[in-house]
Amino acid sequence: MTKNVVAITACAAGIAHTYMAAEALEQAGKEHNFFVKVETQGSIGAQNILTEQEINDAELVIIASDIEIDLARFAGKRVYKARPKAAIRDAMALIKEAEENATVFGAKGTKVGNVTLGKTTENGFVQHIMSGISYMVPMVIAAGLLLAIANIFAFQRDDLGRMVAWGFDQTEPLGYFMAHLFKVGQIGFLLMIPLFAGFVANSIADRPAIAPAMLGAYMANDPAFLGTDAGGGFLSAILVAFLVGYFVKYLKKIKWPKLLQPLVPIMIIPLIATFFITVVVLYFIGQPIAGAMSALYEGLNWLTNTYGASTFIIGAIIGAMIGFDFGGPVNKTALIFGTAVWTDTVAKYGIEGANFVPGTAAQAAISVAPLGIFLASKLFKNRFSDTEKVSANSAFGMGIVGVTEGAIPFAAANPVQIITASVAGSALAGGLVGYLDVKFYGGIGSPLGTFIGYIEQPIPFVTWIACTFAGIATTAMIIGFWRRPSKQPIADAKETGAASTPMQQETATPAVATSTAVNG
Repeated sequence: MTKNVVAITACAAGIAHTYMAAEALEQAGKEHNFFVKVETQGSIGAQNILTEQEINDAELVIIASDIEIDLARFAGKRVYKARPKAAIRDAMALIKEAEENATVFGAKGTKVGNVTLGKTTENGFVQHIMSGISYMVPMVIAAGLLLAIANIFAFQRDDLGRMVAWGFDQTEPLGYFMAHLFKVGQIGFLLMIPLFAGFVANSIADRPAIAPAMLGAYMANDPAFLGTDAGGGFLSAILVAFLVGYFVKYLKKIKWPKLLQPLVPIMIIPLIATFFITVVVLYFIGQPIAGAMSALYEGLNWLTNTYGASTFIIGAIIGAMIGFDFGGPVNKTALIFGTAVWTDTVAKYGIEGANFVPGTAAQAAISVAPLGIFLASKLFKNRFSDTEKVSANSAFGMGIVGVTEGAIPFAAANPVQIITASVAGSALAGGLVGYLDVKFYGGIGSPLGTFIGYIEQPIPFVTWIACTFAGIATTAMIIGFWRRPSKQPIADAKETGAASTPMQQETATPAVATSTAVNG
């Protein structure tokens, strides 16, 4: 049995799965008395970094990642590649599988598990998109909150408290500062789409693709450059990013003369790629996409302004998608769409005319599944084993900060039950915030978000909590009435060494260990 294991965990978004997989591997080591050191490569960057000595001493290297990981430092070591969900589902089983199938890392092309080194995961569309979003999210939140804070001071009222105008009185110090704070938020929204495109392209072809993609996305979103009424929005940024990414990937395969090689990544490739994307945007894709996106958002705004029920329907659809696969492709598609509609309509119509419905619905729904499971475990105690109750507490910790992946262990054990309950509750929460014209500017997508962040709502604090709790309660009721009373006595759970985390729950409960996790 291997006694010294090092690992790296990473997921496309760099949030939940990265740390859940790390915790599962570390817990397996503690339970079976061997050393495990896990480096996490999440959205905050690399943490708990493996030292050279730890790598030298390791008998086995496990890469539990959905994104590409540089394996150069593991030359000569036995390496095995898997997905984070394999570690979350059953960490000990993954370690045993790695012991049997790990291959010594050598030259590029060596097989490790079922993949080829140098490409530690498939180059999926969603993976690249999520890589870009993970870099863009901090700017979205910062810019959105700055706009929201400044916007509060822009509403000018008369002596009776009635709003008489919108604007900043720059003759006063506070008005001058808030006007410029508002401009900083606008700059953030101007830059976020090029930033997104740059890091999507970086995910495809590394650093030489960043500058051309950022410039291309900026051009595709500049009406003056295109000669249009509006820019191409999020869709144009995605198209530019993929065109640049794969074009740069092709350029990197060329055998450049040795004399030019030092200049290739920092000058030659960025110059050629920027020239290429300029021509493509200016003469081929810029104007058609700008026209199409303008028509799309004008139609969406017309729909929401003309038919009151449409906001509930749109919000419910987005909410249902969020609740369907707990951080998987459908969930991420809804998040991407909500972000795109908001950022594009802010750029086109300003913050006053932005369409908040899809983005707000996504945030209202994102915590429904884990918090619904937690509430069900409290309301229907006899239908949850002791182990499941502990796992539900862990789901609460994730759900309250807006991480939907806390529901995955339960969905893996009872997929039909949990997915049905999650979709119903999430759709209700999303539909309600859409119908009640709630506007989510930034913060945490859970009931806690009404205190941490900025949400414009009909009744301050109350509306957001009521909408999200309605979804949570619906999910909890469906789960509670669907489940049968637990057959596992509490004493049995303690005797069998019941798990204390969602990851341990998966190894302790046969139904979970033999199921396939919903989220990819």
